[in-house]
Amino acid sequence: MAKLTLRVDLGPGKAIGPGKIRLLEAIRDGGSISRGGRSLGMSYRRAWMLIDSLNRTFRRKVVTARPGGERGGGARLTPFGLALIASYRAIERRSRKAAMRELAALQRALRR
Repeated sequence: MAKLTLRVDLGPGKAIGPGKIRLLEAIRDGGSISRGGRSLGMSYRRAWMLIDSLNRTFRRKVVTARPGGERGGGARLTPFGLALIASYRAIERRSRKAAMRELAALQRALRR
């Protein structure tokens, strides 16, 4: 099945796409960067680097983290981080809807 994968380029070295959005959703659901990364099969270091790049890309933080210790650490999405997911998913839905006919034509043109 042909599908549209969306990447939004925001400038040199600044982009947001399905991988970063899935990571944000996993952090939202798991409550930590390590759990979010693990659920997607990535190392903590890789997950942390992606979150750091997002936090550096935007004026407002996307994720805030609490260091570990007796009470344990964790991470949470900021209100802006939650809005970023919603905006990306809305762009994705609208793009898919707009491209449905062309995607179907490409699918029909595939060699069996």
